[in-house]
Amino acid sequence: MIDVNTFSYLFSRTPGVQSVAKPFVMVAMPAYNEQEHVGTTVSAVKQYADIVVVVDDGSKDNTGSVAEAAGAQVIRQQINQGYGGALRTIFQTAKKYKPDILIILDADGQHNPMDVPRFISKVQEGYDVVNGSRFLKESCSDTIPGYRKFGMSILNRVTKMATGNVCVTDSQCGYRAYAKSAYDLIRLSGNGMSAGSEILVQLSDHHMKVGEIPIEVRYDLEGTSSENPVRHGITVLMNVIRFVTIRRPIMVFGIWGMIVVIIGVILAFQALEIPAKTGLWSPTITIVAGLLLVMGMLLIMTALILYSVSQMIHIAIGGET
Repeated sequence: MIDVNTFSYLFSRTPGVQSVAKPFVMVAMPAYNEQEHVGTTVSAVKQYADIVVVVDDGSKDNTGSVAEAAGAQVIRQQINQGYGGALRTIFQTAKKYKPDILIILDADGQHNPMDVPRFISKVQEGYDVVNGSRFLKESCSDTIPGYRKFGMSILNRVTKMATGNVCVTDSQCGYRAYAKSAYDLIRLSGNGMSAGSEILVQLSDHHMKVGEIPIEVRYDLEGTSSENPVRHGITVLMNVIRFVTIRRPIMVFGIWGMIVVIIGVILAFQALEIPAKTGLWSPTITIVAGLLLVMGMLLIMTALILYSVSQMIHIAIGGET
């Protein structure tokens, strides 16, 4: 006699028959001084998750205790490692539990836990990663303060330059779902808020299939951010640019170096052609041509050096060449 578990296994393996097995879902959230909201968030997502993990990133309040009381497994980091450091711990934990779907959201109450089933459904459509977006619906973006929209538009453009084939409308959104195929490959190197962009670049490197769903984010909650938004945005932008510069040196320096060299060569020919035709030498064109040739070669050399460095970093953190 075949028991229920055996029947379910055989059914899921039958050619042409879609498995109805429920995916193993892990919901995780980084948390730093979030005792006011983390308990409510954990309680709300528990109904959709097989396991809820909270990374208490060196909080000075009772974040860890509140999360545990709400039913989460808490990983306490004694020293605050930043958003990227907390995400790195989450991905390491996911590789330990091996969920079919990993969903990451903020612990501060800004993200709606009711969106979790929508993320799960979207991943089950065949996406490696599903990104939440505040810009897919006008009604969602209407609640975003104007200065945040402006800052996020700049960060989106810079991130798009780095990712190329991964196009998302909200690169900085912290609400995402990952299939096992995706979180197994992610190797974060930074600790800052630019981790969201770094993840997208790595997904691009591995040609992951990325989808999006519209979400709403609350900005009416007190104490959701302790940083000045302008200073915070500039810091994230600088980190993204620095990361893109190291990760995409050929694009940032090499291409522009080639363009500058080509312009320098054209001007150099003109500097030689003018005396041949008129008998007059143009020192201005000659000097400009020389400077452009030197600058272009320096940019190309910088690109090659940084590319070599980026490959060594990539190997050092466990990535593939």
